[in-house]
Amino acid sequence: MFGLEFLIAYALLGIIVGIAAGLLGIGGGGIIVPVLTALFLAQGISSENVVHLALGTSMATIVITSISSLRAHNKKQGVLWDVVKMMAPGVLIGTFLATFLASILSSLFLAIFFSVFMAYVSIQMFLNKKPKPSRTLFSPIIQFFSGSLIGAISAMVSIGGGSLSVPYLLWQNVELKKAIGTSAAIGLPIAISGTLGYMINGWSHTNLDDLILGYVSLPAFAIVAFFSFLTAPIGVKLVHILPVGIVKKVFACLLMLLSIKMLLTFI
Repeated sequence: MFGLEFLIAYALLGIIVGIAAGLLGIGGGGIIVPVLTALFLAQGISSENVVHLALGTSMATIVITSISSLRAHNKKQGVLWDVVKMMAPGVLIGTFLATFLASILSSLFLAIFFSVFMAYVSIQMFLNKKPKPSRTLFSPIIQFFSGSLIGAISAMVSIGGGSLSVPYLLWQNVELKKAIGTSAAIGLPIAISGTLGYMINGWSHTNLDDLILGYVSLPAFAIVAFFSFLTAPIGVKLVHILPVGIVKKVFACLLMLLSIKMLLTFI
């Protein structure tokens, strides 16, 4: 479980995730889950639970990256805290309950669900489509249930929810920068609730020899999170150097290919 080649692979994954987060403003679940699935399989993890372990570990890394992102956006007053307060209870409940559902589903089903959702995200990213805005913010009850749905889907594919919450906020006529900042704030309760849920639901699979707690691999989490945290500022600097529009399209294709590769592993 602790071969040097795997530790190096975790570090490289963290570097790529960090740069992508800083450059494109996206979480790393779309990269982390398929790559960790492949790495865990190579380490002899049972295919029966390998996607669950990848999802839980990815969620844990998002806790660290979302804290960093939230702090940065909040410094620039880019978070609508009233919206966060309305959505957070639903997000916490929806995310936590969805981990119970994920725990009883097969790796094949989770791989299919992940691949289909990532195909949607990739197409949305490639085409750069934005929803037509409505006039005002929705009522608290709609925000609660919307938060529950966003949290539930995020838990099933292990993302911070940005690909769902940003379009949802834009739909309510929220300015793009504030939509991204508010989405970052919503991502933290998603990550915390999702991580706890995957640890609890996978507790019977805990293996202290390999430092696995529930469905969270502590070595993978620590190394990926550490290097992504370090390299995110590099991505931010590259925004002013690289053609972000083209990079975004290339990254969308990469997400699609990784998802297809992951799906083919189980078919």
